[in-house]
Amino acid sequence: MTASARSFSGSLYGYATALLCVAGITLVGYRWLHLNPTTLALAYLLGILAISASCGLRQAVFMSVIATLAFNYFFLPPIGTFTIADPQNWVALFAFLVTAVTASELSERARRGARSANERRQELERLYAFSQLLLSSDSPAELLNLIPRYIVESFGVRSAAVSLSSRSDVYRSGPSIDGLEAADLQLICLRGEPRFDAVREIAFMPLRMGMRVVGGLGVAGSALSRQTLEAIGSLVAIAIERAGAVEKLSRAEASRESEQLRSVLLDSVTHEFRSPLTAIKASVTSLLGSQIHSPEEKLELLTIINEESDRLNRLIGEAAEMAQLDASKVEFRFAPAPIDGPVEEALEELKQLLVQHPVDVRIPANLPPARMDSAHIKEVMVHLIENAAKYSPAGAPIRITAEAKDQALTVNIADRGPGIDDFEQSLVFEKFYRGRNQRVQVHGTGMGLAICKAIVEAHGGHLGVTSQLGHGSVFYFSLPVG
Repeated sequence: MTASARSFSGSLYGYATALLCVAGITLVGYRWLHLNPTTLALAYLLGILAISASCGLRQAVFMSVIATLAFNYFFLPPIGTFTIADPQNWVALFAFLVTAVTASELSERARRGARSANERRQELERLYAFSQLLLSSDSPAELLNLIPRYIVESFGVRSAAVSLSSRSDVYRSGPSIDGLEAADLQLICLRGEPRFDAVREIAFMPLRMGMRVVGGLGVAGSALSRQTLEAIGSLVAIAIERAGAVEKLSRAEASRESEQLRSVLLDSVTHEFRSPLTAIKASVTSLLGSQIHSPEEKLELLTIINEESDRLNRLIGEAAEMAQLDASKVEFRFAPAPIDGPVEEALEELKQLLVQHPVDVRIPANLPPARMDSAHIKEVMVHLIENAAKYSPAGAPIRITAEAKDQALTVNIADRGPGIDDFEQSLVFEKFYRGRNQRVQVHGTGMGLAICKAIVEAHGGHLGVTSQLGHGSVFYFSLPVG
């Protein structure tokens, strides 16, 4: 059923209701209760007010006329005729008709006011909800693609389109153009004046930021008021400008952080590279500068060169691996495997370092296999056990345990080192960060834990630490059970 058909049907229903209301009041007052004219007039007025509030002014005026005729015919002498004998009854009848029509008009005004207030409230609610949706993205490109769909969803229009003065693209709510031509949107951007086509139910509004027009908005199938469309246009313009400002700020912040990271990297690499290079240079200079060296001295100098070369090679390797992990260019080969293998391989590799640290390994035999890349998990174990050995005093034990819980396998590496304060516990996994009290005593680049974190998270696990100053630390990581 069309809107006009529904309106016509509603009007007929209102007239019929008004007629039945007059008939009911007349029947009750004339046949059964035998009410006096004053009481009947008040009853008619109440009925007219009810019809005006529920159906409208036209139906109320119609009822007023019918009620006047019924009042004259059944209750003003001579009863049963439309003749009025007493001139005072003419005044009463006229007063009743004027009162009924006036009351209907006042009731209709109140009804229109309530309806208008309700519509404004609904529009404000929709505008508020729409403004919240506009805050869902800080990317201008993403926001421009989402805005037309948000307008359709929030305001019940058929389609919407947005175009910016600085771009040639048109962003639409759907594949159909629906009368919202790109040329019309660009024309709105140039002229800065709204345009409405009531026949085609199309509206075009400029997107304004103060006096500046930043784009154009087109809406099809719209019954929205001009004020609502202007509010939508202002919200869209503000959201686009905000997203652009946030994007610029993010780029500036990213650039600043990149510069800061570059400085930290340069400082860290320079400091760490200088130590082995200095040792190698000193040893080589000593060998070349003097021909008188005992075999023991030559062996010691060559050993220094060899160890510092290995250290330098490792520094370069860690930096390259961290870069590959950050770029997601490391290929993992996941397969179910027991955790014992990586632990044993890591202990074997660190055999020389662990001479002064007794290692207590407690891994239950019935643990389920974990889904992992064994080579990379072995690397994680090497970094964590090496850190435990480096930061623990000679003779301090290192304990390695494992347990399975909630579809995850958790490995713990506990040491008796100096511990990490609460503030630093959230920073030790950042690239190039090293403990404030350990930067001089222990060599390193600060990349080991960052590499471990990247590897564990690539496995779908989690790496963390619990620590207490003066009592040591427990580094742990979890892997999904395979």
